Amino acid sequence: MTAIFDLFKPDPFKPEIQDKEKVDTLYKYWRIRIFYSMFIGYALYYFTRKSFTFAMPGLIEELGFTKGELGFLGTVLSLTYGLSKFISGIISDRSNPRYFMAIGLMLTGVFNICFGLSSSLWMFTLFWALNGWFQGFGWPPCARFLTHWYSHSERGSWWSSWNAGHNLGAFLVPWIVGFALHYWGWRQAMFLPGGICLLGGLFLINRLRDTPQSLGLPPVEKYRNDYPANDTDNFSETELTAREILVDYVLKNRYIWLLGVAYFFIYFVRIGVGDWTALFLIESKGYNYIVANGTVSLFEIGGFLGSLTAGWSSDYVFKAKRGPVNVLFAIGIFCSITAFVFLPKDYFFLDSCMLFLMGFFIFGPQMLIGVAAAELSHKKAGATSTGFIGWMAYLGAAVAGYPLGKVTQEYGWNGFFWCLAFCSIIAVLFLIPLWNTVEGPVVVPRKK
Repeated sequence: MTAIFDLFKPDPFKPEIQDKEKVDTLYKYWRIRIFYSMFIGYALYYFTRKSFTFAMPGLIEELGFTKGELGFLGTVLSLTYGLSKFISGIISDRSNPRYFMAIGLMLTGVFNICFGLSSSLWMFTLFWALNGWFQGFGWPPCARFLTHWYSHSERGSWWSSWNAGHNLGAFLVPWIVGFALHYWGWRQAMFLPGGICLLGGLFLINRLRDTPQSLGLPPVEKYRNDYPANDTDNFSETELTAREILVDYVLKNRYIWLLGVAYFFIYFVRIGVGDWTALFLIESKGYNYIVANGTVSLFEIGGFLGSLTAGWSSDYVFKAKRGPVNVLFAIGIFCSITAFVFLPKDYFFLDSCMLFLMGFFIFGPQMLIGVAAAELSHKKAGATSTGFIGWMAYLGAAVAGYPLGKVTQEYGWNGFFWCLAFCSIIAVLFLIPLWNTVEGPVVVPRKK
């Protein structure tokens, strides 16, 4: 048992390599290796998070579940995932992200397979709650990697490029699940992603490592001579206690609260569109399973490009300011949803274009709010701050489950889409105060 817990301990720092040429070679190698490993790993997390979404029509047809019951399962996953994201963030800032991320991915695979072996609502609830809990092991380690291996002036572009991995995963899973659902049934549509993620966890163990210092490399700020403007005496490298991380740099940080509330509404919209639109296309526009799921996959293609555009433009157009991009993209969310509401039936091309645009605008702030949360806190609190706003985001996602399902039952699909449009406006209002904000709380050394 002790050996298992030892896996989660951060790797000790090695003596710093003094050969600058060797440092440069190793840094280039490991930054690329860490990046593609995170990218693939987080894409695979979406295989086991979104599998149920695209298997829903099969559960309705075979087991007779209602939209409210399916929404309840979505709410359960969002609540357990959001809570786990927060708690895992606190733990991850003081853990080894290599094993943290890999073991979480493997366990999500296990519980997807268990879900596919079940038939009752209560067993579905249990296994989907456990899946949600271990889904929370994916994001915080990546936030730790991104704050330790990539510095401030370049982080938006690296983070957005990494973030596109989950768009890749979410793009592929409707095709994989839709194919399995069409030809074999919903159970096999749960087994296949689960098995893939078991193998993916082994890949992450092989590829990932901890911080640069654990490999004998200097901190990334020193390597790139890119220190935060408010860093005092290189305090960004000072180890903090768990209480300092949580209380001083997260709970007392007004910027984190503004970002967290905005994230709540962004995620309500994101999960609402991502989880329910395939069913909307089947019920209201007569699409079959494969065409509906394939059309929704364009939401992820739009998200892929939106994430990249938001991250790169924040670095190179707005000089590492995340606020303007978040606000402009949130306004775009409202406009694209409103346009989608008024589309007539039998316009497949327009449906596809609007889903693409919704993904483009939603995934910009979905990614960039996380970057802002990491940067407006302390470097050593990156996983905790992003975990905290992630918890708030998935409270919004939970409301997009059962409550939004009930709204759809009572008021139809028009009520569903107007809820999403209203929430996008609220997100804009909470993001506007952060337009010009670039730095978090002043970083000062602790008194000894």
